[in-house]
Amino acid sequence: MISIVVPTLGRDSLGDLLATLAGQVGDRPALEILLVDDRSTGGGELPVPGALTAYTKVLRGHGAGPAAARNLGWRAARFPWVAFLDDDVLPASDWLDRLVADLAVPERVGGVQGVVRVPLPADRRPTDWERTTAGLADGEWITADMAYRRTALTAVGGFDERFPRAYREDAELAHRVRCAGWRLTRGTRTVTHPVRAESRWISLRTQRGNADDALLRRLYGAGWREELGVPAGRRHRHAVITTAGVLAAVALAGGLAARGSRAGRPFAGTAALAGAVWLAGTTRFAYERIAPGPRTRAEVTAMLMTSAVIPPLAVTHWVRGWWGGRHEAPCRAVRCRDGVR
Repeated sequence: MISIVVPTLGRDSLGDLLATLAGQVGDRPALEILLVDDRSTGGGELPVPGALTAYTKVLRGHGAGPAAARNLGWRAARFPWVAFLDDDVLPASDWLDRLVADLAVPERVGGVQGVVRVPLPADRRPTDWERTTAGLADGEWITADMAYRRTALTAVGGFDERFPRAYREDAELAHRVRCAGWRLTRGTRTVTHPVRAESRWISLRTQRGNADDALLRRLYGAGWREELGVPAGRRHRHAVITTAGVLAAVALAGGLAARGSRAGRPFAGTAALAGAVWLAGTTRFAYERIAPGPRTRAEVTAMLMTSAVIPPLAVTHWVRGWWGGRHEAPCRAVRCRDGVR
């Protein structure tokens, strides 16, 4: 008795996902598929195969992001288990059978994660974006393939719609589910998550997630990464690089204004020192991104340019998120990594 919820933006990959499921449904009366069409504008009919017509219901989302779309889906679900899939994954040929087996768990298990595989090129080193996507394979409780008991979702109110991106909203939900006393575990079913074709400037767009990190810091305190099982980030390094860059620019401007006078000497020294810190930090950041990659001209150029822009952009988004969440009350539910208050 399973409801499968797939929020979608109408990507071509949705057709492959549904075609794969169509070959697995057989005669399963206790199954439904809820497609949440979250396109902000109309984009035509979704590609539902004929074999899935009897199982599938299409819901109209509000273009408010994956958290809101998933909430719309699970709240319309009829069955005790809700399995979330992203529209850009490809389930294995035995995914549905293994899902059924995965959900044969004790009553206090509130969620079961599937195995996510990210194929990388075999003939070259992966790009920065490919390595970023590959990190999904090691993520905890990611909703690329994650099933929850409907009662667990109801108990915690589902996804927090203050997180509008596909970024941290699943880890934050898992944290609250554990804090409500439920256990989370891993299953054996498998999905493949291909690396989406993206602009080489994608790393700049992803910096918007820093606003969500700032909100999490507001809600869960300084130890939020450990609490939610999120790997350490580069925020503090970005802050140092950004501060050095701003200080160098201000000192340089001051030196130019005082050019020709003794008052300009301190400005020159400050600009040189701060500029050296900025250059060293930016160079190290760029090297860390270039070294494990394919080192093609296009990749190196993109890494050099984006490595100079990312630190101030990340800090700007963090400050925006911190200010935007200034009225949010801190959560009292902490220290729940093991699912116990």
